[in-house]
Amino acid sequence: MYIQLPHLIQAKEAEDKSIHEQRMALYRKTEAITQIPWYYLAAIDQYERNSNEHNTDDQLVSISLPTEIWYGIGNSSMIKDINFIQFFNGKGKDGNGDGKADPEQPADALFTMANMLLEYGPTRDEIKIALWNYYKRDLTVQTIMNTADVFKKFNRIKLTDREFPVDTDYNYSYNNNWGDRRGFGGIRIHEGSDIFADYGTPVKSTTYGVVELKGWNLYGGWRIGIRDINNIYHYYAHMSGYNDDIKVGQIVEPGDILGSVGSTGYGPPGTSGKFPPHLHYGMYKDNGSKEWSFDPYPYLRKWERMSK
Repeated sequence: MYIQLPHLIQAKEAEDKSIHEQRMALYRKTEAITQIPWYYLAAIDQYERNSNEHNTDDQLVSISLPTEIWYGIGNSSMIKDINFIQFFNGKGKDGNGDGKADPEQPADALFTMANMLLEYGPTRDEIKIALWNYYKRDLTVQTIMNTADVFKKFNRIKLTDREFPVDTDYNYSYNNNWGDRRGFGGIRIHEGSDIFADYGTPVKSTTYGVVELKGWNLYGGWRIGIRDINNIYHYYAHMSGYNDDIKVGQIVEPGDILGSVGSTGYGPPGTSGKFPPHLHYGMYKDNGSKEWSFDPYPYLRKWERMSK
């Protein structure tokens, strides 16, 4: 049977809406039971979803605890009865009222994580301590807390809008030059795409996220780094200056003005004009253990169409 593309798109949008609504309902329900604010639970789930290559967008909850933590050391048969798990000092909890703690059940997984946080307390600082003791990685804790702040501000988890990183009402040009050779500071690859535009062309946030870094860099000149809700770091370099409102820790959304195009970098603070004005835009993925650059060009093409 032939199905037209618009119908497929509408079906996918309805499916996405449904999964986001189901997640939010479960986050809210768990908050009501445990008093852990929903946006922290949502942020942990989001982080897990974007860190594990085996987790997919159609999973209701992606939180997955190690077997020995869930069942307890000694429960080698992985018996799901909550009394057995408690006897072996496991963390697994029954979130759906069936008397079992099943890590494959979304309500159980979320309720268990909430209770692990409650061992330290429900305040922001206590939750940060709980996260560090579980993940033992500062960047992971920072990413989860930033994502929680974004979810709290916008009061929703479906944040899929995007913007092209320079104002499309201005003249600009770009091509796929990720991976090209660069020589300044030693032989290295180009970890981004260059978008050439006139001095002063507005530079925009492409995504929802938090400003993680701002200031001078030997290679990138005046640059900004934004960590988004999908464990991706967005790097904007060679800018001529910043918008007055931009500061580290600020929550941004697609279209927010970050500053303007320039030609700064390749020297001490203030160095400019060693190359034509352009925005260097890079994207880096974090999977919970390492971070790496990937080609932003396909995303730029997509966001350009969305912005026009």
